[in-house]
Amino acid sequence: MRDKTPESKRWFWQAVQDLDDAKFNLSGKRYNVACFLAQQSAEKALKAYLLQKGAEEVWGHSTSELCKDAESFDEAFKTIASEASSLDKYYIPTRYPNALPGGIPSTAFDESDANRAISLAEKVIDFIKSKLGEL
Repeated sequence: MRDKTPESKRWFWQAVQDLDDAKFNLSGKRYNVACFLAQQSAEKALKAYLLQKGAEEVWGHSTSELCKDAESFDEAFKTIASEASSLDKYYIPTRYPNALPGGIPSTAFDESDANRAISLAEKVIDFIKSKLGEL
């Protein structure tokens, strides 16, 4: 079997960068973008874990579904499932006006949304880092 470590590292370090970019957007009051990047961060960290564990296919954007996939390798992922799942709501509505009942994403999300999304993503990344060890 091919060593998945290099690809897993690429996904994990992009997850870390996305989290940093989320914080940067928070500081610039681009709350919808911060929320989206927080979701992306957790998604990519979950994909890094799955790749490292040898998952044959890693598809999709749902942090909830990716967390369920990760449970097949380690049941401890049930402990962060709710945090990861909460990030799914930031995938589409933060970017597309037709995903909202009215208004536009840049005005629909606020500082508390961005802080919550970033906090949740940090929990997911920290959890995965504890599972993968030093990358």
